[in-house]
Amino acid sequence: MTINCDLCKLLANPPVDVVIWHDDRLAVILVDEPGYPGFTRVVWHDHVREMTDLPPADRDHLMQAVWAVEQAQRATMAPHKVNVASFGNMTPHVHWHVIPRYTDDAHFPNPTWGARQREPDAAATAARAALLPALRAAIIENLK
Repeated sequence: MTINCDLCKLLANPPVDVVIWHDDRLAVILVDEPGYPGFTRVVWHDHVREMTDLPPADRDHLMQAVWAVEQAQRATMAPHKVNVASFGNMTPHVHWHVIPRYTDDAHFPNPTWGARQREPDAAATAARAALLPALRAAIIENLK
């Protein structure tokens, strides 16, 4: 763990209900992003900046977890689209954002960090948030 690393701090002492699943190499965490229930990150434990810094078997393990999360999101939350992205420009951990998207979310069709297109529908967002226990269970099942 590096004291100045936000992901190291999060993984060392996660808030209740943040880590959905983990093993000795990676963790699947639920992101508290307002308006985006189900937003998940798959985070490699060690400081590794790029996918190609990982051995092929580790790359495969990481991506299998990403696909398991996407599959769980699609099965439980029925999004219009799932965005999968790896940035990490400021964080020295390979990690993937897996974000269920809906045509009525605040930014659709733009990225979640882009300009808002509308006010989100509070009832739709609440209904999606109610699916989080099922999403957690589906992710765990997919990663067995």
